[in-house]
Amino acid sequence: MSAYNRLRRRDFLKSAALAGVALPAIAGEKSPNEKLSVAVIGVAGRGAAQLGAAAEENVVALCDVDSQKLGAAASRFPKARTFADFRKMFDEMHKQIDAVTVSTPDHVHAPASAMAMRLGKHCYCEKPLTHSVVEARVLTDLAREKKLATQLGTQIHAGANYRRAVELVQGGAIGPVREVHVWLGANFKNPPKPTDMSQPDVPADRPPVPPYLDWNLWLGPAPERPYHPTYVPGHWRSWWAFGNGTLGDFFCHYCDLAFWALRLRYPTSVEAEGPVHPESAARWTIARLEFPARDTLPPVSLTWYNGGGYPALVKDRHVPEWGSAVLFVGSEGMLIADYGQHKLLPEAKYADFKRPDPTIPDSIGHHREWLSACKTGGPTTCNFEYSGPLTEAALLCNVALRSGKKIQWDAAALSAVDCPEAAQYLRREYRQGWTL
Repeated sequence: MSAYNRLRRRDFLKSAALAGVALPAIAGEKSPNEKLSVAVIGVAGRGAAQLGAAAEENVVALCDVDSQKLGAAASRFPKARTFADFRKMFDEMHKQIDAVTVSTPDHVHAPASAMAMRLGKHCYCEKPLTHSVVEARVLTDLAREKKLATQLGTQIHAGANYRRAVELVQGGAIGPVREVHVWLGANFKNPPKPTDMSQPDVPADRPPVPPYLDWNLWLGPAPERPYHPTYVPGHWRSWWAFGNGTLGDFFCHYCDLAFWALRLRYPTSVEAEGPVHPESAARWTIARLEFPARDTLPPVSLTWYNGGGYPALVKDRHVPEWGSAVLFVGSEGMLIADYGQHKLLPEAKYADFKRPDPTIPDSIGHHREWLSACKTGGPTTCNFEYSGPLTEAALLCNVALRSGKKIQWDAAALSAVDCPEAAQYLRREYRQGWTL
């Protein structure tokens, strides 16, 4: 490692520690100038972004169950071998691969990422990290054990706006925080009706499988069911078999800011309301999570809202009606933030506030941070030891919703205390031929 990179790593470690980010040791340092051999699982959608980031490295393998999308990617990387099944890819090429990106639907995240890490491959996975709570804990533990460079695809984490918001909260600008509200897609002029409990049923028609799609491999570990275009390519997130709804899609992006700023990890209790259907994910959810005290930081209550009612305090306390936002409620004031802006409240009180000097350095880029860590052993700020608990909290909201009860969460035992109804939603059975 060059003197410059050693210095950059030292400064990054120091500032990240101040921000409360977990930074595990990473195995297998290489020269920063040496190119990685990267395999990309899922080459379209978010996978296209991973391909773009990996283009500066050696893309040696491409994997996708859609032959049309795979062919288009292969035309950009003609030297890369192509596969429909990532298991076959690892069987045949594990000695030639350094790092892997996973951009499949949620239900394939865990088996693909776990297989990669067990083979000693650095791993970048799109959010949410997994489809089930137990899978999240498995990947968290694997990342710790293998000491590999890992990163969750919460790209907004690399933006300067989140970093400045974290500095304000951790610097005490609003005093100790005991309450956080996170809402998504609010329409305050014409609010949605949370009384709507209707949910779509599994389609009854049986259209033919497109010739370019390997439906069996797309299903992967999920239970057997006939193909339907409502699952792929469009709306797989809307079905419990494959995704976790809107909450699963965005909780990790927005609540990342709360986890980072307040050093949150595992909740002690979770409750949720919304429409419950055995097959389709909730169209709207309001979830409440309680987190214990952390060192000198007080307990925190975090409330999540999507698609239903939104915080009454927005109007009661003259909070700006931002469509999606994270609101920290401190003893001395409030801070509201979204992806690109943040504001201290009430504005009159903070008119002459002098913000602290930055302590968290600007990111070199979310993908580049991971690629650099793969080579040098440097840190990543959304590694699986950090993002595993973040994902676990998100998925526990859906567990509470589907079980119909408030969950008292025993994080150490990975169980819902005195709530047997929750057990079936904490883990899932894989189809034959698929393993975690």
